[in-house]
Amino acid sequence: MSAFADLPYRPCAGVMLVNRDGRVFVGQRLDSVLEAWQMPQGGIDDGEAPIDAAVRELGEEAGIAPDLVELVAEAGEELTYDLPDDLIGKVWKGKWRGQRQRWFLFRFLGEDGDVNIETAEPEFRAWRWIEPAELPELIVPFKRELYQRLLDIFAESLPARDGAVR
Repeated sequence: MSAFADLPYRPCAGVMLVNRDGRVFVGQRLDSVLEAWQMPQGGIDDGEAPIDAAVRELGEEAGIAPDLVELVAEAGEELTYDLPDDLIGKVWKGKWRGQRQRWFLFRFLGEDGDVNIETAEPEFRAWRWIEPAELPELIVPFKRELYQRLLDIFAESLPARDGAVR
């Protein structure tokens, strides 16, 4: 059992953003020296609805305007992950042991030119579209199980491999 098990989880919203080709947006974190890619996610402010936090995070992290996305599905369960012990205390000023996340699947209605990771407070150094099945391989190991669960949760709503929407 982790020495940090008594710490709470940080409330967070996450976005799986899928383009017309059925590929998922991922960004490479600026604050990591690892080849760490992730989907947009971030804290939920006090009094903020999770869906509003998700749309806000898309703007803050990817520069994507709210009118360029359409909600497809919402995960029916909250997902959690724990930070590795060596990161607790370095991340979020040691207040949280990990995150409890509400996830949303959005369809991207824009073009690649509508993505701008050079935001006011950039979080990504690069971005790209990937096949959904690649997500668990690209994410940091401590989030891998959560990303695999997301693929299961959103499986029926993700476009089929031939590009047709189910």
